[in-house]
Amino acid sequence: MKLKTYTAETYTEALKKIKQELGDDVVIVSSKEIKKKTLTSPGLYEIVVAIEEEPKKISKETDDVMLKISNVAKEINKTVKENFSYKNVNSVSKKLAPESDEIKALKEEFKKLSDTVKFLQATIWDLTHKEDLELPPEFSEIYALSRASGMSEKHLDEIMRLTIKYMPLKMRKNRETIKRYFHTLLKKMIPIRIEREIKPPHKKIMMFVGPTGVGKTTTIAKLAARYAYKLSTRHKVGIITLDTYRIGAVEQLMTYAKMMKLPIETVVDPSDFEDALNTLRHNDYILIDTVGSSQHDKEKIEKLKSFLKVDSFAEINVNLVLSAVTKYEDLVDIYNNFSILPIDTFIFTKLDETKTYGNIFSLLLDTKKPVSYFSIGQEVPDDLIVADANYLLEGILSKELS
Repeated sequence: MKLKTYTAETYTEALKKIKQELGDDVVIVSSKEIKKKTLTSPGLYEIVVAIEEEPKKISKETDDVMLKISNVAKEINKTVKENFSYKNVNSVSKKLAPESDEIKALKEEFKKLSDTVKFLQATIWDLTHKEDLELPPEFSEIYALSRASGMSEKHLDEIMRLTIKYMPLKMRKNRETIKRYFHTLLKKMIPIRIEREIKPPHKKIMMFVGPTGVGKTTTIAKLAARYAYKLSTRHKVGIITLDTYRIGAVEQLMTYAKMMKLPIETVVDPSDFEDALNTLRHNDYILIDTVGSSQHDKEKIEKLKSFLKVDSFAEINVNLVLSAVTKYEDLVDIYNNFSILPIDTFIFTKLDETKTYGNIFSLLLDTKKPVSYFSIGQEVPDDLIVADANYLLEGILSKELS
């Protein structure tokens, strides 16, 4: 992460420069008026933004390996197409009786071979042999899709065993039927927290925790707008920020609160926190932003735990905010370390930055904790949806293997 400074005669012009160069996916660290406008000279505004540094390039050795794998896959695909294409099947079929058993058998064999090739293309880099899992050819595509989605191998293997064991034989003849069966099975395994609007005199206090950079502040702004303006009833919403470490985050949240005409309180320690809760107790929803923290920073997570010990007029629900682009093993590590807090539900962000959601599925299956919302972009408040199992499975089963 590095900082970059932009200046212009007005705040709007400086912001326009930033958007033109960096787009909307940028965090404002600070903004100030350096020079006031006078009758004889223009004003001067400064905005400092934080931008991600360019990722390190893949080593030449890794690049060469991936190129070789790609070439092998292409060669396999080319060979199959040349020797077992539908064109060849149709050519053979002209010599046989229309819709004869031989034609049907030949087409069926081609479909099986095609599925097997897709499976090889997706898993050719893994030379390990599964002695304990006998995979029928008709399941190869669904296996490859699920594995490519980032799903945990232990979960995938167990689900495949159950599918192979219990799926009726007559359903195995069509790969779309297999996919629908698999979709139904996975859907039943995904815990979803259904959104229910609260009604007076009930209150809801929601604390948002998680690693740095996952988008907690933006997610809170989206939820504040949703609860205040987008539901069937307009609710009173208050905001508390405990993230006093980052000036940019405080300013960003204050800007959103001002635009939506919502009250906001800044808190440093637990004693102030209790006062802030009481100040905002007339609101239906109170949303609490916290400082982002590495899952290995025990001190910061313990401090968050101390805030939960204050007397409050309603239960504080803890929402663990995670990025969809984080690999499964790291998601598990983050959850395990943050679970010293009473995690109530998950919120996943950055679903627009990936189409492989198997890592999310596996975490939900591991923890049995529900997911409540998906953030699918940077736009406030539109790019937030109530979590839906079908949306998640779309990213697991709908990708085409090439």
